[in-house]
Amino acid sequence: MYLKKIEGPRSVTLPDGKIMTRADLPPADTRRWVASRKAMVVRAVSAGLITREIAQSTYALSDDEYTEWEQAVERHGEGALKATTLKRYRQP
Repeated sequence: MYLKKIEGPRSVTLPDGKIMTRADLPPADTRRWVASRKAMVVRAVSAGLITREIAQSTYALSDDEYTEWEQAVERHGEGALKATTLKRYRQP
């Protein structure tokens, strides 16, 4: 079996004990961003699986968009990334 050479780790252990691999990340051509996919990308970056720059280039995210995801997860958890509950977590 041949493993493709990549920079960085192939898997990381998250604080809750689960193991996250690059195969767990959403596909690069993702167009429909649900809260769980957004949270997965943020967790991968915070755990060191991929860098922020790689996440932004792979998923065509702007710096502001990724920062909003990161802050929402940090402040309110994964639920804050849902489009239907966005108003509840947005500051006036």
